[in-house]
Amino acid sequence: MNTTALDERTRETEIEAIKQVVAAVEHSQRNELPDAFADLFRPDAIWTTGHGRRLFGREEIAAFTRRVLPGAMKDVTPVYEVVHVLFIRPDVAAVKVRQRYLTLDGRPVGDEGSPLYVMSKEDGHWRLTACQNTQVLDS
Repeated sequence: MNTTALDERTRETEIEAIKQVVAAVEHSQRNELPDAFADLFRPDAIWTTGHGRRLFGREEIAAFTRRVLPGAMKDVTPVYEVVHVLFIRPDVAAVKVRQRYLTLDGRPVGDEGSPLYVMSKEDGHWRLTACQNTQVLDS
């Protein structure tokens, strides 16, 4: 693909598709669905957790998520919001996300997260490719 800017209509369509992937991340986390979460990644993806653990490939991401996700959301609700999309190329985007956790009655819990998802469009679908979770201190 060429690196020229997307026209406004295409840009909005692609941003909406990217937001749907981020919504699927939220849904899989909220409902403790590790396999659904892992399926959002490219097979050769890279993910660094909020505590700096580096995971290489969908299988390693899935194995880690199967260990840590079940039971993690029993008292909280994750909320993910796309705050910025930078198209590096029409099929590659850097996506900045605001990540919050709320109590079941809607009160904030802990610090916010500020993940960066580099996403690539593969066979017509946006996939998580290289992701870094980062905790925001004093949010």
